[in-house]
Amino acid sequence: MAKLLETFPCVPSTERGRGILISGDPKSDTILYCNGRSVFIRSLRQPQDVHVYGEHGYAVTVARYSPNGEWIASADVSGTVRVWGTHNDFVLKNEFRVLAGRIDDLQWSFDGLRIVASGDGKGKSLVRSFAWDSGNTMGDFDGHSRRVLSCAFKPTRPFRIATCGEDFLVNFYDGPPFKFHSSHREHSNFVNCIRYSPDGTKFITVSSDKKGMIYDGKTGDKIGELASEDGHKGSIYAVSWSPDSKRVLTVSADKSAKVWEVAEDGTVGSVIKTLTFMESGGAEDMLVGCLWQNDHLITVSLGGTMSLFSADDMDKPPLLLSGHIKNVTSLAVLGANQKTILSCSYDGLIVKWLQGVGYSCKLQMKDTKIKRLAATESSIFLSGFDNKVWRIPLTDNEFGAAAHVDIGHQPLDISIAVDSPESTSLVSFDSGVVLLNGLNILSKIDLGFAVAASVISPDGKEAIVGGQDGKLHIYSVSGDNSLKEEAVLEKHRGALTVIRYSPDLTMFASGDANREAVVWDRETKQVKLNNMLFHTARINCLAWSPNSTMVATGSIDTCVIVYEVDKPASSRITVRNAHLGGVNAVGFIDDCTVASSGEDASVRLWHIEPQ
Repeated sequence: MAKLLETFPCVPSTERGRGILISGDPKSDTILYCNGRSVFIRSLRQPQDVHVYGEHGYAVTVARYSPNGEWIASADVSGTVRVWGTHNDFVLKNEFRVLAGRIDDLQWSFDGLRIVASGDGKGKSLVRSFAWDSGNTMGDFDGHSRRVLSCAFKPTRPFRIATCGEDFLVNFYDGPPFKFHSSHREHSNFVNCIRYSPDGTKFITVSSDKKGMIYDGKTGDKIGELASEDGHKGSIYAVSWSPDSKRVLTVSADKSAKVWEVAEDGTVGSVIKTLTFMESGGAEDMLVGCLWQNDHLITVSLGGTMSLFSADDMDKPPLLLSGHIKNVTSLAVLGANQKTILSCSYDGLIVKWLQGVGYSCKLQMKDTKIKRLAATESSIFLSGFDNKVWRIPLTDNEFGAAAHVDIGHQPLDISIAVDSPESTSLVSFDSGVVLLNGLNILSKIDLGFAVAASVISPDGKEAIVGGQDGKLHIYSVSGDNSLKEEAVLEKHRGALTVIRYSPDLTMFASGDANREAVVWDRETKQVKLNNMLFHTARINCLAWSPNSTMVATGSIDTCVIVYEVDKPASSRITVRNAHLGGVNAVGFIDDCTVASSGEDASVRLWHIEPQ
């Protein structure tokens, strides 16, 4: 039996030069954001309380709660909107093809009966309003010639819809059925976001021209704008109103977030607070999304970090929620029962997580794509796609300066002899292996066959190298750092993908691209656990429990399977749909807790109860 303990979720997908949308439910204090094909539902009171909806067939762009909080409408790049329940396992209510292209924004009417969506499409089909239950169209939306980036429903009667987009226009429609009323061209660049005040008296637009315009909510006439004094110095990507309709929060490419007080008559908005951030100095600090929900001010950076400020005390340092944006390729658990997990993603981001706490700290490797990670208590070793092996010192809550060595080949696998005096590491490449002491190359050995996976024993005296032909080559490592072949094992029918020693060193396990895993007795070289053939696709990863009694495997088939070594493989424990898109890494935190990560850019912890 397996039970989900915690999810360390990814952060919202971001795109340079574009704003992103996050939304929330003020009643439950949860927020919605999108990454890949998933919608993440996250509590602001307990950020580790995370639920994931992953039923879209394409990348999701926006999700919003219905006014009563019972339903969520989410939209994707194919132009599809799905309406599903917030309870009862996210039961699907309806699915509609709304636009011919990407949907960029979506809003419910205040009565919860209508939805408006805007985005890209063909011809005039850039905005559409429809009934949430039948999909029937409610009016025509002429007036835009290019992608419509944002839309807003007036939250009070009479019904109104306002839209804005890449044609620099702000359009206003009345209804239902909705029809074109008026158009405004006060902006001189992309109009990125449009939002009605909660009381419905005004709406505001923000643009890449660094300006914000305020309009009458009923007539659509322009009535004012945000003051240029203390204003933004870069494109404004998003705006959100305070619950009392008196203030707005804006975020910009100038890496700042500002709180404005809007005059009662809407004629002017004045800066009353500029929020401060810990900057790394890079483009990832640009702010691309925001939300004012109850007493929370939330901003999202291009790097995906969400900063939670208190509306009552804006000088208080924000709570930071961070994580991966891209798929997690590898993870490592530090020490027995240390509850510390390191994960790395393809885009060069390393994140440190703590069980029961979540995000701790991160390090962004510049211009480096990471494939594998191995770690000791004091150092992290990384291999990428650029012939380099990196070493990063690790202290309590921070990463040291990274250094690297070029091994002349693209690394495939990396493992560390943690108990050897020199902490020797073994790095495999397409035709051989490299032995390293720190970042010093001890030897480079061509093995004469196509290498696929490798591992070095904790004492550094033995290495196992798996080939593309499915054979396992066992070598002894001599004092002069040369390898002597001791045995060749044949059982696999596909290329080896992973090999790992058991912690007690009496066994090792291997997995292949043909979905099979094998546990071997180290002394006799005989198969100890056979018929581990329960994945339906390539095995990507494998890990042992600290007490050497269980093996966990993860596969591209989205499953994690846990086997007990002393029981038949048929008594396995299977975690289905552990990670949408596939499982890339697994590791045991303790004898009954497995960490996994994958294509959904998240890390999850599972409690395993042997049968």
